[in-house]
Amino acid sequence: MHQVIGVRFKKAGKIYYFSPAGHNIQVGDSVIVETARGVEYGVVVLGVKNVEEEDVVLPLKKVLRIATDEDTARVLENETMAQNAQDVCSEKIREHKLDMKLVSVEYTFDRNKVLFYFTADGRIDFRELVKDLAAVFRTRIELRQIGVRDEAKMLGGVGPCGLILCCSTFLGDFEPVSIKMAKDQNLSLNPAKISGLCGRLMCCLKYENDEYEQAKKELPDVGEKIVTSEGKGRVVGLNMLERLVQVELFDEERTVEYSLEELIEQGSLIG
Repeated sequence: MHQVIGVRFKKAGKIYYFSPAGHNIQVGDSVIVETARGVEYGVVVLGVKNVEEEDVVLPLKKVLRIATDEDTARVLENETMAQNAQDVCSEKIREHKLDMKLVSVEYTFDRNKVLFYFTADGRIDFRELVKDLAAVFRTRIELRQIGVRDEAKMLGGVGPCGLILCCSTFLGDFEPVSIKMAKDQNLSLNPAKISGLCGRLMCCLKYENDEYEQAKKELPDVGEKIVTSEGKGRVVGLNMLERLVQVELFDEERTVEYSLEELIEQGSLIG
């Protein structure tokens, strides 16, 4: 077992485990930690707890100290510097006529590296761009090509539902979303209606998918023949979430609705 705390470096970023190293740390505290890319500033989102060894990446990095007011001021300065760096990089991209879109710029806490995040349709030869940027900023330069979902997460926005994008507010990581999820939920397969701002399938298709999959196992299929207390019929509609089945009766040529519990009590499949 390892004693850990959970730290986020961005508002909706992944949660990383660190050793509290004897510090009295509470949820909401800002901390300075050692990471693979250097010293970083993060916010504690999970309090001290014990986890199994297989749930952590060893060796476990330590909290160096609880952040001070000076550390917080440094983070704000880094954000201002990053905005200036973004303006400079955008101009350099135009000068080199590179087919790429600069999305965001980030300074590491210790300012040993500047990271430039961009999107592009294919591979980009940005070697000359890196040289120019290194000459301007006189520190390590890293350009990272990201996908459209990551771009939406960084930039934020309002989704078709009228709410701020899930990925930029609380989703720590992206989960796979498939067109099958939309089909199982009887949604329109019109791309304009099931795609988010990023152009990919909306992340929220995943939220209720497990419930629909369970309902699909429990309920008969549309078109299946069943016997009810009012006679034989064919399933013509399903309400997955409420577990309701619409049955068209053969003899009476009318449609009735049953709950799954009622069908279990009174009906059976006849194939």
